[in-house]
Amino acid sequence: MATLVEPSFDENILRALCDTECGVPLLMDRIKQSMVSCREAAAFLKRRAGVEDEYGKAMQKLARQAANEYATSEAKAGSFVNAWQSSMRTHEAMAENRIKFAARLNEMSEELSNLAKEVEKNRKATKDLATRYERALQEAESVMEKTKTRFDQTAEELERLLLQKEGESLKDNAMQSRSPVNGKRVIGKAVAKGGMLLKGKNPQNIQRQEDDIRARMSTASDAYRKAVNDTQAMRQEYFNFQLPRILRAFKECVDEIDLGTQYHLARYAFLCESIVHSDASIISPPDENTPGLKATMESIDNRTDFRTYMQAYIYAHGTTTRGPRRTGPQDEGFLPPIPALHHHPGSSPSPSHAPMSDKGRPTFGVSLAEQMARDDVDVPPIVVKCCEAIEKYGLTTQGVYRIGGTHSKVLKLKEKLDRDLDSVNLDAEEWSSDISNVTSVLKLWLRELPDPLFTSSQHADFLEAARNENERARHIRLHERVNALPDPNYSTLKYLMGHLHKVVQHEAQNAMSVQNLAIVFGPTLFGQGQPGLNGQMNGMADASLQNKAVETILEHYTDIFVDEGEEQ
Repeated sequence: MATLVEPSFDENILRALCDTECGVPLLMDRIKQSMVSCREAAAFLKRRAGVEDEYGKAMQKLARQAANEYATSEAKAGSFVNAWQSSMRTHEAMAENRIKFAARLNEMSEELSNLAKEVEKNRKATKDLATRYERALQEAESVMEKTKTRFDQTAEELERLLLQKEGESLKDNAMQSRSPVNGKRVIGKAVAKGGMLLKGKNPQNIQRQEDDIRARMSTASDAYRKAVNDTQAMRQEYFNFQLPRILRAFKECVDEIDLGTQYHLARYAFLCESIVHSDASIISPPDENTPGLKATMESIDNRTDFRTYMQAYIYAHGTTTRGPRRTGPQDEGFLPPIPALHHHPGSSPSPSHAPMSDKGRPTFGVSLAEQMARDDVDVPPIVVKCCEAIEKYGLTTQGVYRIGGTHSKVLKLKEKLDRDLDSVNLDAEEWSSDISNVTSVLKLWLRELPDPLFTSSQHADFLEAARNENERARHIRLHERVNALPDPNYSTLKYLMGHLHKVVQHEAQNAMSVQNLAIVFGPTLFGQGQPGLNGQMNGMADASLQNKAVETILEHYTDIFVDEGEEQ
């Protein structure tokens, strides 16, 4: 937990605490407050974990039970059962996320509890150390006071002896005692305590007694001086060294528990955001090839399901179920049964059901070289058509290219473009109102190219160039790789990058930066399942290099594609 303490300790705070008389109790009370806050946070996370775990397990049980019960029931089959089972798997995935979230919350709660225990342990150890030093200083001051008292007593005794030796009377001494000397009545006090004790003694005894008292006074003076020096040294050591060290230890305990609590609460906030994003990704996956919950429900085809059910039912029960006769006796007066209406191969269908004409110019799944030679163009018409519509209606759309379109609409537009590209009007309300369908079709066309835009043969070369750590070297190497592309690929890439360059210029409105577009178009332009740098099929493992290559090319679009004097 020591890593939680800030590396730059606030020395100004430490000096301010050293200057106060209550630094130690102040910090001890603050540590108590911080520990209460830490334990409250730990208790909340533990209770929240219990709620999430209960919710996740209940949803998991519900989803599994619903899937099993539907499988054994006599409910509808066909696309409905597929959508139903898929939606239950989606709910199971969300439940699993909640259970993992609860486990993480339990871990964080345990870590906060351990942090509080560790800080409490350090607080007690530092408190014991502070108490020990304070007690030692107090004992030294007590010893100094005792030696001072012994020195004062010896001085008084010597003073009494000197008064007796000089032969001063008790009366005179008493009068002198009323005259204060420096605010203290020293002489009078000495007389009052037995100035006549030496009365009747001879001078020799008085002299011996004086010598003895002076020797004791010298010893008491040395002991007092030593006690003063020892106490002063201990006081200086305490206030100049030990007290700052103790206050620093207490302050580090405060920082440790405060920063630790804040760190775990920030982790909690991040996990809350992550679980919401994770649920959103499960409900609506970013991968357009993986249908989300809404697309799954929209994929239910009631008409087809009913036709399938009807055919199966007729096959199983058509010859056994008895109903009213369809024909009467073949006698006069009865009309023969009216024949069912059928369209013969030679007959023309009704206008409302006329199939879309096929011009014989498919564009999806057709190589670039073949399309451009067939149409005699420099850029495939579908790229031009889609990019122009996107620039007209989608440059300021939030998340353009990142947000996918409706699955059924995308497939419908793909079919129309593949049958008759020229007849499709992308200015129509159906397509201009939701430009994400057009962006999804463009990305789908790029993914379905037989050979990716960056070509399979140059796949490893592009990744090797993107591996350069030096920005300038990476730019130069990727420029060389782009120039080495076949003409159809180069001209298409130039047009596409010019279009994406315009998208980036509206980043403030659409929130699509160069990095975001690189993440979207990296796998699309390199193709899925291409061999990586080690020759194995690990395209996903090289995703970061693919994104870096697209990001660098788009960042240096002008340098790579736009000649001097050429307008963008």
